[in-house]
Amino acid sequence: MKYSIDSKKKVLVTGATGFIAGWLIKKLVEAGVCVHAAVRDPENEQKVAHLKQLSEDGPGTVVLFKADLLETGSYTQSMKGCTTVFHTASPFITKFDDAQKDLIEPALLGTENVLFTASAIASVKRVVLTSSVAAIYGDTVECASIPNGILTENEWNVTSSVKHQPYSYSKVLAERAAWKISEGQDKWSLVVINPAFVIGPSVSGYSTSATHDILRQLSDGTLKAGAPPFEVGVVDVRDVAEAHLRAAYIKKAEGRHIVFNESKSFVNLAGFLTEKYGKDFPLPKKELPKWMLWLVGPIVDKTFSRKMISLNMGHKWRADNGKSIEKLGMTYSSLKASTEEMFQQMIDQGQIVKK
Repeated sequence: MKYSIDSKKKVLVTGATGFIAGWLIKKLVEAGVCVHAAVRDPENEQKVAHLKQLSEDGPGTVVLFKADLLETGSYTQSMKGCTTVFHTASPFITKFDDAQKDLIEPALLGTENVLFTASAIASVKRVVLTSSVAAIYGDTVECASIPNGILTENEWNVTSSVKHQPYSYSKVLAERAAWKISEGQDKWSLVVINPAFVIGPSVSGYSTSATHDILRQLSDGTLKAGAPPFEVGVVDVRDVAEAHLRAAYIKKAEGRHIVFNESKSFVNLAGFLTEKYGKDFPLPKKELPKWMLWLVGPIVDKTFSRKMISLNMGHKWRADNGKSIEKLGMTYSSLKASTEEMFQQMIDQGQIVKK
């Protein structure tokens, strides 16, 4: 499906130093677009150097703006003159002290902040929100109880909470807030991208997502005895960025879009790496029995509560990406190549070291 990017119209990307945002900005700049990049600290050279380099390489440009998800009105300056707002900013972390403060408030209040600002800026015509499949389901076991056992855009996560799957809960609250705000106005349209587990190299060259933590655990011996029997949809980060572009520039695009290539387990991801890296890294070759993980998991890692293990381990993950293919014209990249590229970049950056 063909689409055209109007390089004369400026866009805003929130969370511009993020994993998905990096590739989105790269694609926009290569198309000649002026990108307003909202970041927490424009003076942090380590985090913004790659954005400055993208601007230098052109043909488009990147203009940095300081903004904070929790600061009302902080996106006003960056949004002025922009036709499209890509709201990618939202915390994706596995280790936190306070779920409400570290995950939920930035996701929910940040979304409200950005979208209320969009309603006040005359130039904004479309908002593309980076949500997640986590807003569609809470635990993998739920796949078995929905129609045909396959997740679709019609489903909503109603089981997550501050105490159980708080990251998923943050995505539910943020997306529901976005739809509520969208329905209360008629000056801009909302299109939502719901990616599954995102892999691939980063534009910045360094780790920017909890995704990188998973590959690190696969390679550092943590899971040498066996990986958790956990399945999830997997997608290349560049495909997710492409989905955002199509959501923005295909006029008829609407609603939610589940974006992923295939369902894979952690052992499957390790298997992608075995041929090239198996001699140098203790990659897991098998899955741990669920009963064993249930016994020792909460002791080894507090994120593995027995409830989380019971509802997610050993269950099939199934979803329908048909809407993304039919309505956005998506095609999906090789997951093996994506995993290898990501792993090699982490080695090159010293984030993964041979044992």
